[in-house]
Amino acid sequence: MSGSSSSSSSDKLLLAAIDLIADRGYKCVTTKEIAAAAGLSEMTLFRHFGSKQNLLESAFDRFHYAGEMQKLFTEKLVWELETDLLLISRTYHEIMNRNRKMIQISLRESGSLPGFREKTQKHPRHLREFLTDYFVKMAERGKMVSTNPDLQAVSFMWMNYGAFMNNREGWGEGTFADVALDDFIRESVKVFVRGLTP
Repeated sequence: MSGSSSSSSSDKLLLAAIDLIADRGYKCVTTKEIAAAAGLSEMTLFRHFGSKQNLLESAFDRFHYAGEMQKLFTEKLVWELETDLLLISRTYHEIMNRNRKMIQISLRESGSLPGFREKTQKHPRHLREFLTDYFVKMAERGKMVSTNPDLQAVSFMWMNYGAFMNNREGWGEGTFADVALDDFIRESVKVFVRGLTP
């Protein structure tokens, strides 16, 4: 099997697993059903991933935000607080909304699969590290007040995660449906920047 064919088979299995498990729950979906939904054999699933839990954990590693965020922090920052935080916020929401089914799975299944919660926490921990490092460097450049960079990173993440959780089914249907996502992002970043600018 060629590399691209192998990669394609893996992605088909990962996407099928996400769709089925988000819809019916981890315990109610079999590896045979996942393979069939991907148009592949169950043997192919086991050859690529070994188990259903490994398949699900691989889906989180493949499609969650740590990789995209790392690229953003290494390649796209301009070292202007408001511009950068707007980019980080918008990218975060874009990825979280794209991966809505995975987030649903992590919320529902994190207590029932051994080690799964720790795997799903890897991405927020990486984002926290990226943000903390960014805030440290901004303070060193004199572009941000001296503060606790780790607490600022957590505050920024909680602010955005709260907005995402307000409406897991699609922005505009949550508790505060009258607030547009981009309006929230712009206003919350503006307030955050005002508090951190020297």
